[in-house]
Amino acid sequence: EVQVEESGGGSVESGGSLRLSCAASGYTYGSKCMGWFRQAPGKEREGVAAIDVDGYTSYADSVKGRFAIFQDKAEDTLYLQMDSLQPEDTAMYYCAAEDLSAAHIFWTCRFGYWGQGTQVAVSS
Repeated sequence: EVQVEESGGGSVESGGSLRLSCAASGYTYGSKCMGWFRQAPGKEREGVAAIDVDGYTSYADSVKGRFAIFQDKAEDTLYLQMDSLQPEDTAMYYCAAEDLSAAHIFWTCRFGYWGQGTQVAVSS
């Protein structure tokens, strides 16, 4: 069973940084596209960043130049480094793994395995 679990959220002031982690299990890590999503209160879940099996990455326009997605395949862990955080980045952040039969698409990947989320709050 594919499982992903996020950690690393918290509260920071505007301009601060956080690093989110996502531990993955239940499959051969590196064989699936992985991604980060977020959902703010009253808004739909949106894709933030994704990385494919070849290491290529894609970012939402709103986070380009501020966020970086990367992974440690030896540790089966995905990361999201978030710098220059702004209040509009406040949201629940979710890690997701690829599911080829899923309907939720970001970039070239379909995501169907989700973590429980980790809260990020940025104050002005």
